[in-house]
Parts: sequence; structure tokens; C-alpha cells
Amino acid sequence: MRVSIFVAAVVGITSIAANKISLGPTAFTAPGVFPTSLFSSYYNDPTQTASQVQPVITDSVLQSTYPLNLTDPDTISNDDTADPHYYPTVHLKGKKAQALYDNVTAEIENIITGQGIANCSKCIQGLTSASRLAKAAPQLIPELLTTLCKKYAFAAGAGCNVYDENAQGPFYAQVLAYADVSGYDGQYLCQNFITKSQCARPPLPEFKPEQFWTKPKPSDARPPIPKGTDRIKILHMSDFHVDPRYATGSEGNCTSGLCCRRGNPVASLEDGFTPSVPAPRFGYFLCDTPWALGAAAVQAIPVLTGTDSNDVFNMTIFTGDLVSHDPYYQLSEGYIEYTETALYDLWKQTLNPSTPLYAAIGNHDSYQQAFDSPSTLSGKLKKQFSWNYDHLAKLWQKEGWIDHEAAGLAKRHYGAYSVQHAPTLKIITLNTDLWYRANIFAFINSTQSDNFGFLKFLAEELQECEDKGSRAYVVGHVLSGWDGSNPLPGPTDAFYQIVDRYSHIIAGLFWGHTHEDQNLIYYGNNGTDISAATAQNVGWIGPSITPLTNLNSGFRLYEVDAETWDILDAHTWYSNVSSFAELDSQIDIGATYSYEYNTRQAYGANITWPDNAPLNATWWHKVTEQMEIDNGKLVNLYNAHQGKQTTVGVNCTSNACIEAKICYIRSGSGPLALDNCPKGFGSVQGG
Repeated sequence: MRVSIFVAAVVGITSIAANKISLGPTAFTAPGVFPTSLFSSYYNDPTQTASQVQPVITDSVLQSTYPLNLTDPDTISNDDTADPHYYPTVHLKGKKAQALYDNVTAEIENIITGQGIANCSKCIQGLTSASRLAKAAPQLIPELLTTLCKKYAFAAGAGCNVYDENAQGPFYAQVLAYADVSGYDGQYLCQNFITKSQCARPPLPEFKPEQFWTKPKPSDARPPIPKGTDRIKILHMSDFHVDPRYATGSEGNCTSGLCCRRGNPVASLEDGFTPSVPAPRFGYFLCDTPWALGAAAVQAIPVLTGTDSNDVFNMTIFTGDLVSHDPYYQLSEGYIEYTETALYDLWKQTLNPSTPLYAAIGNHDSYQQAFDSPSTLSGKLKKQFSWNYDHLAKLWQKEGWIDHEAAGLAKRHYGAYSVQHAPTLKIITLNTDLWYRANIFAFINSTQSDNFGFLKFLAEELQECEDKGSRAYVVGHVLSGWDGSNPLPGPTDAFYQIVDRYSHIIAGLFWGHTHEDQNLIYYGNNGTDISAATAQNVGWIGPSITPLTNLNSGFRLYEVDAETWDILDAHTWYSNVSSFAELDSQIDIGATYSYEYNTRQAYGANITWPDNAPLNATWWHKVTEQMEIDNGKLVNLYNAHQGKQTTVGVNCTSNACIEAKICYIRSGSGPLALDNCPKGFGSVQGG
């Protein structure tokens, strides 16, 4: 019924010509030398090209200037001992603690080597034993985990160091102390982190609508019909991942860790080492974004989008991950704060001098990476990540993007906030690291679908929109669906049903994290009926600025109806990383960003659709129907766009891959993908 009403309505506007936005040239080539005006001062000569620039960054929130040795490629710290690492309450010390440690160690070793016990049972029993130590003498958990990891080769090489007391050991102690490791939480932990356990995925937590809303969905609920004649520009950037420790000329083709770094591989520290692929000045496929590429991007975006003169963005949406993919032992709170300060100040002056930027926190924008703990923990533990939420909130407020009230929300809601951007549009950002599989704290009290309370926050904000006649954009980092490899099933199942309840309110959902250009369709009735008639909302996963891994660099612009905030079209640009090595021998030109594709034209050639109608869920479902009947042509085009035309990505030519891609696009929650879609075709990155 809703589809027929929608079609009838859009037919009535076909006589009104679409008022297309104006864009800039089809390509922009950055200068060969770094534009020194981007930062006020530098630790090194910013006009030289032998190494990346080292800007002097002063944090106006913390009233401090970050030292050179924080980012200098030659002085990367291998052990962070300065930042606090909190443990649960210590009840035993000295000999008593050591006696318990010895007892627990022997108990776990007997479990590991025991016969006739299923691996899943072994895993849960081992966690239960470790939990005894964590509750009494948690300070010994790092030693326990590191010792067992090395003895039984649970990780290769230096991988066991992740459990060190100056790495993630104290956080594992917290989870072992507070999670129900002998029950549902333990089964989930084993199933997710320990493949050899062979534990089955636990059943979904029961979803109780009354915990999220009290008003039923209005019987006449449907989104407004856009005229499409007054269009505005919205920029979507994602996964910038600037690497201030990028070492030009270092090994760009390492086999583990983050490449383009001094000391990776270790042989690069030896005299006379010759890299197999010297890291190009503007970046490489196995490396994060050097300042040279970051500068090229912020110079290209205003020119290519036509916003470098009188026209401006209505807003910029950033879907997370400012920080590079540093190994856990090279991170620090200061490094996170440095990157946040540097990039937000840079974007303020180059991309959004007069319009707001709304950002979500990414899993690499925290220390330790991916970890965010619930505020329900006791004592100091409940606020152990508050330093980051406080810093981000103050930065966003200082730049003028959010007000004092929204900053207060961000401090209380794990970096999430809402802003009434216009009388008819609210921006709701979420910290979706809280449902990320790598966040070990998400497994505490996991029988609850909203154990952090952030989905309740979302539902309340959407209800307020419904009450006031506003629409909403939902902005997060870790996507809610696709192939099911990133989010946890429980909270994304609840999220999917919240989207269903407020589908007429939500004008757009925006994600990042995968580094790839992708989409999600959300259907009614929790995805039990996949059809054009039940398609309700669309998620847009933004292409990354970083080339990591095996990708080109890119960004997207949306044409948006100025009244309803529906997305009417989208444009994507990319930079060819394969060409960067050729730029090192000269300084006349730098990296080039070029127009990649127009969404409506690329996917809608065989779909009858009015020019002014939005690229909504119905349109996207029709795209997937075309994918089912054209012998893979459209899926192959979509696959090319996923990697931003990368020359080293993975192709999608088999029937299994084609069917999987269609299934992923139709899977807006983790359980839908895990239950319905083939595995192994989600990414084009390979390697």
C-alpha cells in the first residue's frame, strides 16, 4: 500500500524539472609540495619532500602543545607506561594472591589438556577459572593471559603481548571480573574470540519494544514526498586515518602490521636495508593516510564539489576513524587527542569554515582501540574512557558545530549526541563501537540487547522528532549489517526494529568502518519479508580517505532535498593510489582526485523513476532486483565502486559472489546477514 501511494505521488511531480546542483571540474590535481598554510608552524621544513611534514599542534582544549616525539617516525614508543590502566578492586596481594594465581593456572592447564571435554566447555570452564583470579587479584590477569598465550601458542610472534599490563591486560581483567563468563556472556566471548572453542552463537536476546518506546507507530506514518527542486549539498567523509608517523621511503609492502613505518619489518632498521616498495610520498595500499594525501584531499574536496566559492556545504557528515591503525603498544591517549585536534582544526578551516560538521566516534578513535566500557561498572572504571568523550565534546563545541547542551550529551552518552540542525532535521550521532565485535566490554551483560543504553537514547530522540514533526539523520561508525562480520547480532537486531518503528522519521543512515563504498536496505517486520513493498530505509557506507587495505582514496557528496532531507542523488570521487609512486620523482604535481560515478546514473538506467524522487529504499531494492537478472553486470560495477576503482582489489564474478552481494545489501542487521547470507564475499580488499 505504501509503495502505491508513493508512486502515485511521485508521478505527480514528474513535470517539475529537477534542479541539479552544480559541481566543479571532473578532476583536481594537488600541488606537488605541501601547502604550508594548512598549519601555523612545523617541527621540520614543510617544503621538503624527503619526509612527511610534522605540524606543531596546540590543543586549545587541554592548553598544551604536542611534542615532536609523539609523532616522529623515528621515535615511535613501543610501550605506553604513562596512561592509567585500571583494574577491578584488588582483594588479594602478596603470597595469598600468588597462591590463587598458581591454583588457577594449574586448573586452566588441566582444562586445556583434559580429555573427553568439548572445546566449547573447555573455553567456558577456563574463563570461569580465570574469573576467580580477576575478582580477587585482577592485577595478575595480564601475567596469566600472557603466560598461557605463549605456552599454548594462542597467538603468533609478539601477538601475546596484547595481554601485557601496559596493553590490554587490565581491560581483560575487568571483563573476566564483571561478565557472566560461566553463562551467556562466556559462550558469546568464546564464540567470538576463540575459534577453536567451536561454541555456537547464542540465541538473540529477547527484544521488548516497551523498553524503547511507549507510543505505537502511527497508522498513517509515511515519509514526506520531496519536490526535488531545491537541492543542497552534504559532504560525507569517512575513515580518514591520518598517519603522522608515516615514513616516506620506508617499506610499503610489509607482511604484518601497519606498513610505511620505520622498523616494519624489523630488517628496515638495519644499515643498507632496501625496501621492496619504498613508501610513496602520497601513500600506498597497505598504509594509512600520510599528511601529503590528507592535504590533497582537503584541497580537492571544495573544488570538485563546487563549494570553493559562494556555494557551501549545508553540513559535513564524518562517520569516524580519525586515527591510524597503530598497534596497541604504540597508542596513547595523547596520540588520540593530537589526531583529533589536528584534523578537526584542519577541516574547520578548509572544509567547513561556515557550516557544521557532525562526527561519530570510530573504533580507532579510542585507547585502547575499539574499547568502550559501560558506565554501569563501579568506581573509577565507569569513567575510564571519559577523557576521550570530554575531549571530543569540547573540540566539537569549540569549533562551533555543537552547543553546550549537545556537548553535555556527548559526555554522558559515550561520545554520542543529538543536534537540531534545522527546524525539520535532527542529527543523531551514535557510538556504535558499543556493538562492535572487537569491543570486549560489549560482552558484559550481553543478554540485554542494549547493555549500554545507547539504543534507548536513539529511540527517545526519534520519538521527540515524531512528536515535533522533524526528520532525522542517524550517524555512526561501525555499520549495523552487511555481511555480519562487524557488529554483534543482539544490539543490531534491536536497532533494526527501532528503525522499523521510526522509518518515516529517518531520512538517512550513514556509516563508515569498512573503508568501502556500500549500502544497506532496511525492511519492515524485522526483515522477514524482503520486497520493494516493505523496503523502508537506506544506509550509506562512506568510502574511506585511507587506502588501507588495497583500496583507492575517496569521498562522497549528496544532493539533498532542502525540505524533506531525502537523498536525491550522490556523487563519488577517488584518487588512484597506483599512480602515487610516479609522483616521487618530481614536485610539480601531487595526487589527483577524479570524478568516479553518479549513483542514479550508475545503477538506475533500467529503473523507471522520476528525476525528483529520492534514492530511497524502494529504489535501492529495485537496483538489487536488476542485479538478480543482468548476469552480474551491475554487481560487478558495484564491486568496482566498493574499492573505488582499485587495481588490486578482489573481483566478483562467480554466481556465489553475486548472490552474496545482493544479500549483503539487503541485510541491515548482523543476524539477518549471519542467518541468510553466504560468508566470504563482503570485502574487496583481499590480502
